[in-house]
Amino acid sequence: MERNRVEPTTDLKIAVLIPCYNEGKPIANVVRDFRAALPDADIYVYDNNSTDNTVEAARDAGAIVRTEAQQGKGNVVRRMFADVDADVYVMVDGDNTYEAQAAPALVNKLIDETLDMVSGCRVTEIQEAYRPGHRFGNWMLTGLVAGIFGNRTKDMLTGYRVFSRRFVKSFPALSRGFEIETELTVHALELRMPIADVDTVYVDRLPGSDSKLNTIRDGLRILKMIVLLVKEERPFALFCGIGGVLGLISLLLGGPIVSEFLQTGLVPRFPTAILASAIMVIAVLAVMSGLILDTVTLGRREMKRMSYLALPAPSRR
Repeated sequence: MERNRVEPTTDLKIAVLIPCYNEGKPIANVVRDFRAALPDADIYVYDNNSTDNTVEAARDAGAIVRTEAQQGKGNVVRRMFADVDADVYVMVDGDNTYEAQAAPALVNKLIDETLDMVSGCRVTEIQEAYRPGHRFGNWMLTGLVAGIFGNRTKDMLTGYRVFSRRFVKSFPALSRGFEIETELTVHALELRMPIADVDTVYVDRLPGSDSKLNTIRDGLRILKMIVLLVKEERPFALFCGIGGVLGLISLLLGGPIVSEFLQTGLVPRFPTAILASAIMVIAVLAVMSGLILDTVTLGRREMKRMSYLALPAPSRR
């Protein structure tokens, strides 16, 4: 199979989704490159309140241009997934840093191996293209998610992915900003979808095109999203951990009091005894909350799984 073309299909509809905010300089190149790589695909550019000529440049390059008024990449992805109907979705950032020529290989892999997500993992030797701060943050956050939800991808924050229809239409898309990449990955891991990584070349931006990602601010937002997803998807582990810590504190505070009571029959430090008892009660409540929320999470996961299974797997027809 050739890497630079999609194998012949019947009625296989491919959509290229490009979320954009002030990408007037590179967007025309992105549209043209993906048009050349996937000539039969519909190319959509979703503008997110750009103040430059992004809309005009994308439309002149031949893209279908739509607008999402709510600011943030997560809001744009939610709108794209809701609006666009296709069998295979290629999502890529509009900054011209991803390898369009790799798109056929990613699509072919998704279809031939009946996968639901293929991630274009960034490979580059250009420091300016993939800054050390971004590289370290990606490594740290990817490792954190791997440790909690499963180690099945090496580039959790890549903006270059290919999805099946059943992935897109079962994805709830709750995020507002760049943390959407984390949510996409965890969705696949929690439903145990078949996924894969493919190394793709990552290049520097065009002169005059600036990154919208802030290493510290967006890194903290992604970390916050991971904590939220742990609460939503791993409530038993989270609340049992909280309960365990509180229980240990209670024992450390109350242990000496109990020991002294057993020896003398007296409780000399009532405030400490009351505090230790209260903390232990909270610890027990935390564990019970974890048990209840775990049951709720199981029901939600089953509903998402049924929604996922209601759609056919990607295949050549």
